[in-house]
Amino acid sequence: MYSSELELRVRYEELRREADRHRLVREATEGQRAARRAAARSGANDPEGRVSRKRNRWARARRAAA
Repeated sequence: MYSSELELRVRYEELRREADRHRLVREATEGQRAARRAAARSGANDPEGRVSRKRNRWARARRAAA
């Protein structure tokens, strides 16, 4: 496969860099997902705030009446 120690070291570095790139991409996407989930939970994007599913119909009717 690889004939010299130098080739082995180069291949090891390539694999390590590729693994680091994958890890960074995974961490970045997980961070974005967590930020979206937190915003959805807090109602940050909703001017009226978040309403639980149980109270959703009641709250919608109340807001419509207001």
